[in-house]
Amino acid sequence: MKQRIFSNWTLRRSLYLVLGIVVMVQSVMTEQWFGLALGAYFASMGLFAFGCAGGQCYGSAPSASLYGQNTAPMVEDIKFEEVKNN
Repeated sequence: MKQRIFSNWTLRRSLYLVLGIVVMVQSVMTEQWFGLALGAYFASMGLFAFGCAGGQCYGSAPSASLYGQNTAPMVEDIKFEEVKNN
C-alpha cells in the first residue's frame, strides 16, 4: 500500500488529489454534504492511484511496475488453415 501511495505520481494524479481536497473543503464550508463524498472519491482516486488517476480510464491492464511484477507480453503466432470446397 505504501508503494502505491508514494510512487508513480503524475500530473493527472496530483490534480485529482488537489481538486478532490478543494471540493471537500468547499462542500464543508457551504454545508453541501453530497459534495463532501464526491470530493473524497476524487481525492482517494488521486491518493491511491485507481481509476483514471492511475491511468486506467479505458479499461487497460494495470501497470506491472505499479504492483512490482515483471510480466512479459503474451504474443502468440496465429496459424491459419486453408479450407477448400470440393
